[in-house]
Amino acid sequence: MTQRLRFFNFAAPSRFDAAAGVLVPWFWAAALVLAVAGLYVGFLVAPTDATQGDAYRIIFIHVPTAWMSMWLYLVMAFWAAIGWAFRARMASMMARAIAPTGAMFTVLALWTGALWGKPTWGTWWVWDARLTSELILLFLYLGYLALVAAIDDQRRADQASALLAVVGVVNIPIIYFSVIWWNTLHQGATISATAAPKMASTMLTAMLLMTLACWAYAFAVTFTRARAIIAERERHTAWLADRAGDAR
Repeated sequence: MTQRLRFFNFAAPSRFDAAAGVLVPWFWAAALVLAVAGLYVGFLVAPTDATQGDAYRIIFIHVPTAWMSMWLYLVMAFWAAIGWAFRARMASMMARAIAPTGAMFTVLALWTGALWGKPTWGTWWVWDARLTSELILLFLYLGYLALVAAIDDQRRADQASALLAVVGVVNIPIIYFSVIWWNTLHQGATISATAAPKMASTMLTAMLLMTLACWAYAFAVTFTRARAIIAERERHTAWLADRAGDAR
């Protein structure tokens, strides 16, 4: 019970701000180390693919960013829903902090997918079910950000954007299962929880390192942005004035 109460203490912006300030440098360091290791293994150690040659190496960026685009949307929608249902300020601020990073990963997934598609499919873009649903995901992120920016009242903005985020969750299973539900050019899952990986161990290692690097980056930049949002929305509170005084 005590541990549970301590966890919920971080729902207070002041406590979250203090904890995030300690964690952010560690996440940045982890992101850098993991990214360097993942790129080294993926581009210099992993073997050349028998079918696609070296062009396949884009997957070490494309796949982790595609995963992150979906996961971050789910996390964003979760916090937005918590903020909406329980009027939890910190939850709504976390949703806002996640959205730009999720949009960035979606852009990277689409861009690297196009780079991969040109040598393998012979074209930069096809209206494939997975590509199209991933593009819709980008529009959902941008719509969320636009809605937040368009409404001056913070509480109304949180509620309206939360509704959009929650409704948009229906697109995530469409992205994930699109290659199963429809006859699609996009290849199926290489890594599955129910089957052995369909790649060499060095390829799998590079993929996992890059995925962890993306997670560490997402934590670092989201916590940094969340602190900035807290500073803006809580600027009249005494604790924030004390923090500013301590920084000077």
